[in-house]
Amino acid sequence: MSKLKHTVKEVLALADIKVGGDRRWDVHVHNDEFYRRAVSDGSLGLGESYMDGWWDVECLDEFIFRLIRANLHEKVSKLKLLPVVKATVLNLQSKSRAFEVGQAHYDLGNDLFEQMLDARMVYSCGYWREAANLDEAQEAKLDLVCRKVGLRAGMRVLDIGCGWGGFAKYAAERYGVEVVGITISKQQADFAKRLCWDLPIEIRLQDFRNLDEQFDRIISLGMFEHVGHKNHRRYMQVARHCLREDGLFLLQCIGDNVTTVATDPWISKYIFPNGDLASAAQITRAIEGLFIVEDLHNFGADYDKTLMAWFANFDQGWHQLKAQYGERFYRMWKYYLLSCAGLFRARHIQLWQIVLSPRGQIGGYVRVC
Repeated sequence: MSKLKHTVKEVLALADIKVGGDRRWDVHVHNDEFYRRAVSDGSLGLGESYMDGWWDVECLDEFIFRLIRANLHEKVSKLKLLPVVKATVLNLQSKSRAFEVGQAHYDLGNDLFEQMLDARMVYSCGYWREAANLDEAQEAKLDLVCRKVGLRAGMRVLDIGCGWGGFAKYAAERYGVEVVGITISKQQADFAKRLCWDLPIEIRLQDFRNLDEQFDRIISLGMFEHVGHKNHRRYMQVARHCLREDGLFLLQCIGDNVTTVATDPWISKYIFPNGDLASAAQITRAIEGLFIVEDLHNFGADYDKTLMAWFANFDQGWHQLKAQYGERFYRMWKYYLLSCAGLFRARHIQLWQIVLSPRGQIGGYVRVC
C-alpha cells in the first residue's frame, strides 16, 4: 500500500494537488484503500470512493479542474476495454433502450429538479453574457434560441427533448408559436402537460424515431447527448424529414474535443446510462448532405457557471430532500455537478449551439448574438 500511496501522491503533485494540504483543492484521505481503488479502477474508483466517503476536498470542482488541466487523465488513463467494446458492438441508445435514461435520471423526482434548477425548470446550459443569476441566464438562453431561429407568431415548432416544458412555454407565451414537445421521461411529460395546459402546446412521451410530420422550426436543447454515435445519422435524417424546406433547426449539445465511442464509466453507471458525447467531426458527418451549417456558437465556459449555480441550489435545499434521497446520494450528486463544472472550466468538453438549414439561407444567415 505504501508504494501505491507514494505513486498517487506523485501523480497528484503533477497537478499541484497535495494529500493532506491546506489549500482548497488539496485532498484529505480518510481510508487508505482509496489509493488502490483510484489506481485499479480509474475514474470509476475515484468517483465511487468519494461517494463512500473515503476522501474529501474543500472545492471538488477546482480539484477536478486541476486534474484535467494537467492532463492527468491521459497520463494515467485506466479506461477499461469493456466500455469501448460495448459501445462499438452494441447500439446502447436503440429504440428498446431509449427510455432507460429517462427512468434512471430524469424520473428521479421532480422535487429534486425543482430545488436544483431555475424557476422555469430548464436543465441545460444557461447564457451568462449579461446575466446576474441563474434565472436570468436561462431566460437569456431561451430568448437567444428563439431569436436565432427567427420565431414568428403562428409557426409550428418541434422541441426534441422538451424536459419539463420550459422552452415550449416561453416560446408559446413570448412568440405566439405552437409547440410539440417530446421526452422520454414520464415525470417530465406529466409536469410539462400541467405547466402548459392552457397554451397551444402538445407534450408527448415519445422517441424521436417515431416522428413523421412537418414543422417550421426544430429545437433540441441538451438531448443529443443521449442519441449515441450509432444513431446520429438517423437523428439528423428524422430532423430533416420533419423540417420544412425554408425552416431552421437549432441543436444545443455538449461536445467532446475528440471522437470517442465510450463515455466516462462513473457518469454512465450513476448519472446518464448510455450517454455519448459527440465530437464536431461526428456531428458534421451526421449532417452531411442533409443540412447546411449556418452558425456555430461555443459558450462552454457558461456551463461551469450553470453547474455551480445548480449545486448551490441543491446544497441549500438539501435539508428538504435528504430524508428521501440519503447521504450517499448527496455525495454522488455533488460529485456529478462539481466534477462536470471542473471539466467545463478546464475546457475539456464544450457547449455548442448549431443553427442548421436544409439548403442554406439565401443571402446568408444573420447572427443575432
